[in-house]
Amino acid sequence: MIRKYFSLFLLSLTVATVLAGSLHSRMSEGLSHVGDVAIPSDSAADVLIPKASIVDEVIWVIGDEPILKSDVEQMRMQAASDGIRFKGDPDCAIPEQIAVQKLFLHQAVIDSVDKDVTEADIAAGVEDQINRWVDMIGSREKLEEYKKESITQLRAELHDDMRDRMLVQKMQQKLVQDIKVTPAEVRRYFAELPEDSIPFVPTEYEVQIITQTPRISDEEINRVKDRLREFTDRINRGETSFATLARLYSQDGSARNGGELGYTGRAGWVPEFANVAFNLTDPKKVSKIVESEYGFHIIQLIDKRGDKVNARHILLKPEVSDSAIMVAMERLDSVAAAIRADQVPEMIRKQLITIPDHFTFEDAVAVFSDDKKTRSNHGIMANVNMQLGKNTTKFRLQELPPEVARMVDTLSVGQVSAPFQMINESGKTVCAIVLLKSRVDGHRATVTEDFQVLKDLVLDKRREDYIHQWVVNKIKATYVRINPDYRSCQYEYDGWIR
Repeated sequence: MIRKYFSLFLLSLTVATVLAGSLHSRMSEGLSHVGDVAIPSDSAADVLIPKASIVDEVIWVIGDEPILKSDVEQMRMQAASDGIRFKGDPDCAIPEQIAVQKLFLHQAVIDSVDKDVTEADIAAGVEDQINRWVDMIGSREKLEEYKKESITQLRAELHDDMRDRMLVQKMQQKLVQDIKVTPAEVRRYFAELPEDSIPFVPTEYEVQIITQTPRISDEEINRVKDRLREFTDRINRGETSFATLARLYSQDGSARNGGELGYTGRAGWVPEFANVAFNLTDPKKVSKIVESEYGFHIIQLIDKRGDKVNARHILLKPEVSDSAIMVAMERLDSVAAAIRADQVPEMIRKQLITIPDHFTFEDAVAVFSDDKKTRSNHGIMANVNMQLGKNTTKFRLQELPPEVARMVDTLSVGQVSAPFQMINESGKTVCAIVLLKSRVDGHRATVTEDFQVLKDLVLDKRREDYIHQWVVNKIKATYVRINPDYRSCQYEYDGWIR
């Protein structure tokens, strides 16, 4: 996690002082290097400090914020763990990447963009990241074993990085929000492209889905509710605080902040949660138990500010039994068999006055699917990315949920999959079957068939050029100090070395 730990740097100065006897340097002046030794830049003649004696050191200063060597090493280790490679020398690319991030974060505060990122957004982003890891590695237990940390610890560690990542994205979106391209510009760009530079459009898929949510037993629901009632009683009796219990037990990414969600508008929360949170008036009171698509909550008001509320909550998720999953899987297996046979399944025949001659995937969606987002659209999945301005029914394989992608990759057009398990956007286990509706094989883009692809390409290039120039201009207006060891690097942006 890339954080500005001033205390760690002060610790390094303390250790160096004990080892060397005397040290008179200010943190903002950094360290200079002579031969194999590190010395304070304003007292080089007085003391030599072996590099091995330094616990940590400031290698860059951006404005009034330091970048520590430990920041670079931690980012390097995390990248290696995630299989990420850096362009060029990592010793140069990593501190530059951190420095650029700091430029965006600083501007986000100036432009009040930081107020647009709520704790609910961060928690959702953290949960999404954990779910992607779980998908890749197979289970939460395997993830904990691989990372050597609990899911709760991973949530806590991801929180600040996720917040910074979202702030940078919001700031970049604000910078490029007014950039547009015309059809004429797209055609001109395409006409000037060398043939070998015409983009290749990867294979795209349209997918229909039916999901079944395994039934959670009444006993399990009562267990969760009793646990939340116990928390409420303990808080009301003054035995402990709401925030403490949230840190210990909440199954939400906000747990690390004592369940605090930050100032959020009504639209920022699911309706069931928002209706209760916005009606709270006494910060000392704990709400009734609230059920949402994420699980069961209790809520405590912190403050109200205009049309926004800051609240904390504890989320508990009922556990799905293996037997309930088996029932849902068997049900979907029967549905898939009925679709393949083009016959109405036995389980609904008794409910019909007349029996249709055919039974399609669309018919099955209307009767069986629990997926609110796709049920009204015949089960067709939507590829929506508001940040990229994308709203289509076509997916590249890597854009699909991993479990869906694995199934789709084995299907022919019109074929129905076997039932499988997946984690939905709410973090719940659901069972599903999919049908591959269409597939367009990869090909070189053409203006007539792939205009949107080419338009996105031109728009992305314009935005990229604008962001690059913004960074260069921002560097010129920002105080930058770079350790001599890093001054010979080849950097992506001009202006770092002065």
